[in-house]
Amino acid sequence: MAEPARSGCPINAAVEAFGDSWSLLVLRDIMFGTRRYFRELLAGSEEGIASNILSDRLKRLVKAGLLTREDAGPGKRAAYSLTEASIQLVPVFAHLGSWGLEHRPTTERLRVRAELLAEGGPELWSEFMAELRVVHLGAPAPAKDGPGVLQRLAAAYEAAV
Repeated sequence: MAEPARSGCPINAAVEAFGDSWSLLVLRDIMFGTRRYFRELLAGSEEGIASNILSDRLKRLVKAGLLTREDAGPGKRAAYSLTEASIQLVPVFAHLGSWGLEHRPTTERLRVRAELLAEGGPELWSEFMAELRVVHLGAPAPAKDGPGVLQRLAAAYEAAV
């Protein structure tokens, strides 16, 4: 269960839950990079997160209720999953990405997902959240025509590489 915030301010409570850059980047990599295991997150980090920082942030995100950690048996890797609370951050990530596109230098390879989310708007975000619920929460897969958002995001990234 999440610890109480320092104040009752909703902005403060949100910042305390995921306000440092590493926590947001770990959530980003699980959400958009479909990485679910410690080694995948460590090896796939664009920003080069250190193993001790990653370990700390994963523990914090589980404690804050933004991730769950599958209990793994001896010799097995533990998988991390998004919770409903973290899935509902998709619009926040979309807005952060749009802001970054407009106000910060970016690379073509790493901007394509933010562009796709900006172009798709709330309808695409809802579709993406539904797909994440299937992957991370075991929700039933919604009916869809054509490729899903995860496939489109991956294809856009691969095309830019």
